Amino acid sequence: MNAIVRVADGGVTLAVRAQPGAKKTAITGVYGEGAAAQLKIAVHAPPIEGRANAALIAFLGELFGVAKNHVELISGELGRSKVFLLRGVTLVRAREALASLGISETK
Repeated sequence: MNAIVRVADGGVTLAVRAQPGAKKTAITGVYGEGAAAQLKIAVHAPPIEGRANAALIAFLGELFGVAKNHVELISGELGRSKVFLLRGVTLVRAREALASLGISETK
């Protein structure tokens, strides 16, 4: 079972492995396997004063087609491993968005 996307109250959660300070913000693959799998995202913003987190929120909102205020960081504020709540996003919609980028539910 893939743990990148999980059903949650009001939407889905997304497990992310952030790589701040990159040349551009982009999905670079999957970090880990099975229950520990995370979506690996390179982030252009530096990890200073929450800039990388804000950039991730904006990026994920655009990726999943929701407003930034529908994306909430629920864990991992200071670390590279993070979990975001995407309000109003269904599991099917999240899987379709990831599949369109070549990210598979299974390894």
